Amino acid sequence: MTGAQRITSFARDGWIFDVTDQGPLDGDVVVLLHGFPQTAKSWELLAPLLHASGYRTLAPDQRGYSPRARPRGRFAYRLSELADDALALIAAVGAGRVHVVGHDWGASVAWTLGATRPDVVATVTALSVPHPAAFIRSLFTSRQLLMSWYMFFFQVPWIPELVIRQISKGGRTSLVAGRMTAGQSEANARRDADFLANSGALAPALNWYRGMPFNSPKRLARVTVPTLFINSDGDPALSVKGAELTGRYVTGSYTFRTLKGVGHWIPEQAAREVAELLLVHLAR
Repeated sequence: MTGAQRITSFARDGWIFDVTDQGPLDGDVVVLLHGFPQTAKSWELLAPLLHASGYRTLAPDQRGYSPRARPRGRFAYRLSELADDALALIAAVGAGRVHVVGHDWGASVAWTLGATRPDVVATVTALSVPHPAAFIRSLFTSRQLLMSWYMFFFQVPWIPELVIRQISKGGRTSLVAGRMTAGQSEANARRDADFLANSGALAPALNWYRGMPFNSPKRLARVTVPTLFINSDGDPALSVKGAELTGRYVTGSYTFRTLKGVGHWIPEQAAREVAELLLVHLAR
């Protein structure tokens, strides 16, 4: 982009969001949306591979994760608000249409943007989490309901915070071990556990789950822009059923790939494999 400038933050409705802005300033923009309970640091392995091919990446610390963007109450964390935050970032850099890549909860935001704002989203790439409509259907047609037990637990006020803080005591060994079981490295598991326990983001991060009952039906609309969906065969939180159903909710060109021997933390575990698929998708 001619005249583009590096940014470190952007504002929306009085809230200030931190952003990691890297890569060639004149490159096509790729917005990277992290999931729970991570930050922009989750893209540290993947982003440089995109920069090397000429793309500029914008990775925000999203609502609840940025210290200056932590509204109170679960209603403030519904998907429409999360999507509007991303739209404010896109507007702040004047990027026009951008590529959107999301992992975990960030994938849900990416799906929402692709379904509701094809005027500013050139392509969608979702990692791990299927289209929201496919996920809901999978709850009643597979083991997904049992696998999603924690989502229902997180709806309870106060108790999840108490339990997570208790687990976090004594070096956060149990919390780290649980994340390593899902395929994350020990270093990154400790990084995220420390962030969750010590940053003040715990309750806001849980509010992403608590905002689910207020989500608009618009998020269930079909995606019309070119879409890449990457899941993995070792994800303990997501069944294969949602992935199999996702193609029904994409009317644009659609590519689906399953990474073998990979757990939930795809951007960190399989950065090079993701980059190879992603670069073909973005160029097309």
